[in-house]
Amino acid sequence: FCHSPCQICTDILTCAYLCTCSLPSGWCFHYSNKFSLFKIIFLSAQVIQAVFFGICVLTDLSSLLTKGNDSQEQERQLKKLISLRDWMMAVLAFPIGVFVVTMFWSIYIYDRELVYPKLLDNFIPAWLNHGMHTTVLPFILIEMRTTHHEYPSRSCGLAAVCTFAVGYILWVCWIHHVTGVWVYPLLEYLSPGVKIIFFTALTITINIFYLLGEVLNNYIWDTQK
Repeated sequence: FCHSPCQICTDILTCAYLCTCSLPSGWCFHYSNKFSLFKIIFLSAQVIQAVFFGICVLTDLSSLLTKGNDSQEQERQLKKLISLRDWMMAVLAFPIGVFVVTMFWSIYIYDRELVYPKLLDNFIPAWLNHGMHTTVLPFILIEMRTTHHEYPSRSCGLAAVCTFAVGYILWVCWIHHVTGVWVYPLLEYLSPGVKIIFFTALTITINIFYLLGEVLNNYIWDTQK
């Protein structure tokens, strides 16, 4: 129970800082005079995790409040909440969280300029970088270990993951179309054909992480048939 509020606090602090900090001038394209498109895309993963762990807290509190209560309506609402929590865990929180951590740090170790230029150290402190790209992994693993999650059918789950991945890729491409700058510097060095292969590989990787989450959940809770 306690790990969910901790992750929520981390996400809120991260989002609050990103919303108020000033990114390098070359990176900023202001949208509605409030957010830059780059801040929005940086925030997307944090929002997913904050919403998910918020639902986890709400589910736990609802379970405590309805314990020993014979109200069928409350039971029905609780089941809906649990279903939403499980769906978000399977389709978004686990695969996206693991993908962000593994891909970011793998590329960062190889050449940080490809994904997180040193210039950003002057604008984004180290704790914020870890809030975006590190802390989600231990918290999501703790959630999986402490709470059983009912995964959707494999076809529906993979379809949802692919939909999110394609939407995110289109978002990145649209930002480049509008600003002329790629959110991730790595893309500057790839030809159009290689970009297609790269985006396809990323989508496949996220699907693999979805399957990994399903297998891990079954292994931990011994639900594999």
